[in-house]
Amino acid sequence: MKTFDHEVRRLASLIFRGLGTPLSLTLEKALTNGDWSYIAQASADPVDYSDAFSFGKDALACSLLKKNPHLPVSVDRRKAAVDTWWDAERKCYGTNERLYRYLPGHGHTTDRDESVMTLLGCIRKEVELLIGPCPPSLVDGKFGPGATFTDRGGATTVAHKMSNPQPTLTTGALWFLPQFLSTLWGKNFASTENELAFVKGNRFTTVPKTALTDRAIAIEPSINIFYQLGLGGAIRRRLRSRGWDLDKAADIHRQLACDASRSGAFCTLDLSSASDTVAKVLVELLLPPRWFAVLDDLRSRFTLIDGRWVLLEKFSSMGNGYTFELETVIFSAISCAVAKSCGYEGRLGKDVFVFGDDIIVPNGVYEGLRLVLAGLGFTVNEKKSFPAEVPFKESCGGDFFHGHPVRGFYLKNSLSSPSERIAAFNGLRRSLMNLYSVGSCLPPELKDALLGLRRSVPVWVQACRGPEALGDIVFHDVPERWTVRTKHGIRYVRVFRPARFRKVKLETFDENVQLATLLVATGSSRGLVPRGDPLGYKCAWVPFS
Repeated sequence: MKTFDHEVRRLASLIFRGLGTPLSLTLEKALTNGDWSYIAQASADPVDYSDAFSFGKDALACSLLKKNPHLPVSVDRRKAAVDTWWDAERKCYGTNERLYRYLPGHGHTTDRDESVMTLLGCIRKEVELLIGPCPPSLVDGKFGPGATFTDRGGATTVAHKMSNPQPTLTTGALWFLPQFLSTLWGKNFASTENELAFVKGNRFTTVPKTALTDRAIAIEPSINIFYQLGLGGAIRRRLRSRGWDLDKAADIHRQLACDASRSGAFCTLDLSSASDTVAKVLVELLLPPRWFAVLDDLRSRFTLIDGRWVLLEKFSSMGNGYTFELETVIFSAISCAVAKSCGYEGRLGKDVFVFGDDIIVPNGVYEGLRLVLAGLGFTVNEKKSFPAEVPFKESCGGDFFHGHPVRGFYLKNSLSSPSERIAAFNGLRRSLMNLYSVGSCLPPELKDALLGLRRSVPVWVQACRGPEALGDIVFHDVPERWTVRTKHGIRYVRVFRPARFRKVKLETFDENVQLATLLVATGSSRGLVPRGDPLGYKCAWVPFS
């Protein structure tokens, strides 16, 4: 807490005073008095503002410490995440109970509402238009960078996963064993006398989210996640063939949000706990049978949470390798169906735009879509959803007021290293430069905040100045202040970059594992780099044109 008190508190105080609004000055007083709960909960509602400058300043003040893990609030963040997880499960249970009667061959047909039947049929048709009637017959598995049910800590490289003597899977994934045994991973495993480890499902964990709560995720069995990621890739390819490229969608969303904040032509919707409230009966109702069968086989039907196994009411958790793509398809289909019922073309990438649970539709669709989403078990986040009359729109990390970027800055580290200070400088500078037209317009306190961050690192690191395109390995600055040199006609920029990582020598693994690892391009003859922070940094020169 000493680091927070000395470094972060001083920086936050300068920023609050420099912004100089009633709200920011109240936050400075709360900082002085140690009213951490107020700081963590403070927010600026764009509905209460008439111009981008006033809102942007308060948005920056409120965001600054909201996600700082060192903010000493008296809240059990993990418990808050667990409570939210259970709330989502209860909501999914209600959705499953309500929709069960609409499953073919289940329930009593006399209990079915014809309008709901018609709506579900329209959405189901949209789903099939997006991904086709059936999945690929063979799924190309894919390794992710993270942990699995039994691969933890620094032992999460591809080589570690392939060397695990007991790959894990659920009984549902048993049908993928022929495919698994035909891979280099499977062949290497088959050459041993080891046995597969069957587990009931995934295990619950949390990652930081805000100062008040963590985010709940699930860690999947290794063979399940391998093919879940493969199916997620297959869905992405199907969407791309229909004209919607998820690899480019976030940029499109941000530009649309910017334009819509000026024109009012589109509205943005955000959902609360979206992936955790996709109920399993809803997925069965909306997906073509063959798609549902393969996704259902690979999902974890139980979660190990606080020492006990819980049968899930949701279809798939955050952490499942296809959850993001699946929710994109479901929310796209719902949005397209509602848009068509409202007289629009209802085409993804044309007048409907969806990225996960981030939804952009024409204004005339807003109210109808809210009602349909609620009926299907989802909760629209009113604080992050904006119809036409509000000149503010946000999507995919872009916040805009009358076309002006007003995204705040979240200080998520303790400023304990030069690399953290460079990242803080760049993030704060970006936010301030969006608010103020030129640096000379900054109030003295805000100038001091920026200069203080840069001057707090060694002189040889201060000299690492360059373009935003290089990210947080340089202090962002105007071109005439970059530290550059030219050699053989090539321009180089001085940077502060990671120099050493914890490495695992590839030679320590079985020869078959070495070959397989090199074939998936994750290793080199010098070794493997597990996930984790660098062990050291150095100044260097990188080419930049």
